[in-house]
Amino acid sequence: MNTILVADQVTKNYGKFTALNSISIEVPSGSIFGLLGPNGAGKTTFIRIINQITMPDSGSVFLDGEALQPHHIQHIGYLPEERGLYKSMKVGEQALYLAQLKGLSKAQAKERLKYWFDKLDIGSWWDKKIEELSKGMAQKVQFIVTVLHQPKLLIFDEPFSGFDPVNANLIKDEILELRNQGATIIFSTHRMESVEELCDHIALIHNANKVLDGKVTDIKKTYKSNTYEVGLKTEHPDSLQNDLSHKFEVSPASFQTLDDNLKLKIKIEPHSSPNELISYLTSKAQMNHFVEVIPSVNDIFIQTVSKS
Repeated sequence: MNTILVADQVTKNYGKFTALNSISIEVPSGSIFGLLGPNGAGKTTFIRIINQITMPDSGSVFLDGEALQPHHIQHIGYLPEERGLYKSMKVGEQALYLAQLKGLSKAQAKERLKYWFDKLDIGSWWDKKIEELSKGMAQKVQFIVTVLHQPKLLIFDEPFSGFDPVNANLIKDEILELRNQGATIIFSTHRMESVEELCDHIALIHNANKVLDGKVTDIKKTYKSNTYEVGLKTEHPDSLQNDLSHKFEVSPASFQTLDDNLKLKIKIEPHSSPNELISYLTSKAQMNHFVEVIPSVNDIFIQTVSKS
């Protein structure tokens, strides 16, 4: 696995407060990497270190195999949670200025800005001042400025904040397209449904410590509990549930189906096959619903944070 960013035993203290405690993380190239954690966990401190806004007290960060240096900022695009546009400047004037700070010539910046303004249907905003825009409109402008110089590493901190569902979906599609074009994206958010939709890998930081990381599918396999939702149609639901309770770990379930009268979660032993459960259930009743319970990222987040 090729990695674009490696953090090795990164520690950061503010006086007696430890913001990061020996954090080691590897971000695979060409992936969307979810950086997760409760408020105050240390995510923003880690992002600030990558952007060289602050420096670690110990440990190292490497970008493309090189120790992080000031010139690497040209290869990083950062969309912070706290927006940073100048309210009294015109949109086009500000976008050109920020693009040139990232190393683009004025001609390059104008060409790329036209492409993005047309793509996001905001060409008419060029001469508007930022203060005339809604939060979501300003967020679109800042998104464009973040990606305009085509950095190899993009960092999005709560990128959907301020967007309505239509525009949030638009930006989600653009993030996926950037990944498909080869960009690597670090994605920090509290919206777990966005993590489910976008992220290939995740790391979870809690109380300054990394408590979980890996490929999303591998983590879900680790956390799954061999539990299945079943919907059964039978004339004797109480009797069947009692029978099942003697053979399996059974609990009530809630899901939507059109034709059943007994909804259960059934947990089987790790060495058992779901086929055996299916065979047993179909011998007792008509089965209309059978789905493995796969833990969501939100479930894993809550479980891991609660344990730690």
